[in-house]
Amino acid sequence: MDPFVFHNPTRILFGHQKIASLTQEIPPHARVLVTYGGGSVKKNGVLDQVRQALSAVEFWEFGGIEPNPSYETLLRALALARQQKIDFLLAVGGGSVLDGTKFIAAALRYPGDGWQMVKGAGGDIRDAVPIGCVLTIPATGSEMNPSAVISRRETQEKLEFESPLVLPRFSVLDPSVTTSLPAKQTANGVVDAFVHVAEQYLTYPVDAKVQDRFAEGLMLTLIEEGPRVLREPENLNARANIMWAATMALNGLIGAGVPQDWATHRIGHEITALHGLDHAQTLAVVLPALLIELRRSKQQKLLQFAARVWNITAGNDDQRIDDAIAAMRGFFERMGLPTHLSAYGIDQHHLPALIERLATHGLIALGERHEVTLEVSRRILQRAL
Repeated sequence: MDPFVFHNPTRILFGHQKIASLTQEIPPHARVLVTYGGGSVKKNGVLDQVRQALSAVEFWEFGGIEPNPSYETLLRALALARQQKIDFLLAVGGGSVLDGTKFIAAALRYPGDGWQMVKGAGGDIRDAVPIGCVLTIPATGSEMNPSAVISRRETQEKLEFESPLVLPRFSVLDPSVTTSLPAKQTANGVVDAFVHVAEQYLTYPVDAKVQDRFAEGLMLTLIEEGPRVLREPENLNARANIMWAATMALNGLIGAGVPQDWATHRIGHEITALHGLDHAQTLAVVLPALLIELRRSKQQKLLQFAARVWNITAGNDDQRIDDAIAAMRGFFERMGLPTHLSAYGIDQHHLPALIERLATHGLIALGERHEVTLEVSRRILQRAL
């Protein structure tokens, strides 16, 4: 196991009717900006619950933060926050709302241009307004991690930044609010969480038995509960397991002391930026292709994945790896996510532009071994067709 430092101060309030607990979590004299996305939090009553819980403090609202939150929209929220002298932010929604809120929190205290802050990956963030979260879509793990991904429509860029200063002070996780989610959003969240685990697990062994067993348990939970919740959308036990698995998938715990990949995410971001696919849709097409391409360097962990996650022990090494990747593809497709770019109308002619974007953003040596060059990325995308 590699040396590591693990610290995660986010307070989790998990369970039914925990939204009412906001009154104990936000300072009484705070000037709060409540951020949210479309109209779902209005329709399902979550925003009304938040308003009631905040009745004792001054608060303003900003809605309309979209999936893959756009820099252009966030600038309008930033202007409102500055005008009202906001000193606490409360994100109500899924990972995109929270990612956008992290941008607002850092940009409020950032002396320069907000996009330069994003392009610098957050390395020069020195202060941020505190954030809380009411999570409505389990998927990204943003409710308990320091990362955010922001898109800029003008330049068709989708970039990530990270800073411990934008870790939420607290996150409310009430599984009951997820029962009204459309099946597509539920499925996207399950696949997103699964791939988060895979990016930290399917690398090479460092004898990190605790992290490996945690990761395998999370994947098995998502494989079991994902299809179940599509069949039984009111099943609160399944909803609770998915919500907690998605949080645990990317809060730093299973990634501590182990090599991490993230090439699938980097390539996927470029597909979203150019073609508008949902984040999870890109992951479902890229990960299987990447694992086929890198099967030799990832062989030991792929065989472990086959045996422990899919119970595949028969056949030679190549056959077991093929069967494990096929089983994973089958899982994604059972969740309703295609595993080939052709399903989205993306063909051979679109690949040069994607490779060019990877080059423009300096993504020329990705993966845990830095072996995913532009040529390897091209081969991965070719396999993903």
